[in-house]
Amino acid sequence: MSPRPAPDLDLRRDQIIRAARELAEAEGWEAVTMRRVTSRLGVSQPVLYSAFTNRQALIDAVALSGFTEIAEALEAADSEPMARMRAYLDFASARPHLYEAMFSMPTDLGFGTEDAPEALRRAFAALHEVFPGADSVRAEVAWATLHGLATLQTSGRQPESRVRSRLEHAHRVLTG
Repeated sequence: MSPRPAPDLDLRRDQIIRAARELAEAEGWEAVTMRRVTSRLGVSQPVLYSAFTNRQALIDAVALSGFTEIAEALEAADSEPMARMRAYLDFASARPHLYEAMFSMPTDLGFGTEDAPEALRRAFAALHEVFPGADSVRAEVAWATLHGLATLQTSGRQPESRVRSRLEHAHRVLTG
């Protein structure tokens, strides 16, 4: 019996990212260790380290996958401010641990710089499209406002009953 061929690196990376995300959703990011991920996948640590050099590289990859998903969600929403704002908040609410990896955990990913990953630039462009301005400040403030609302909402620090009224007020301020 010949040994089973190893999956290609992209497939392996996707499987590892998915396992890390599932573990984080089930138990939080503190449970996501290289050992726990290998155990969940049923592979050896060298297999994991062939795809990611360390835990930070894995978390950065998870965050990058999140930026791809949020870019897709924003691009799929109608090209008007309220639709994009809702898409952003819906994304954060539906995937709180992924959102945490994207914005709250330490990362080596560039943000708001020339070397920012393409997925992050796409997400920003989707907001910039509905909050235009030559210097991007309006879109940056919109993103910061949405991030603040999302963070407070997902942490349970603001009453759920006023999510809609906060969003409508933010919309009026940002588009007024």
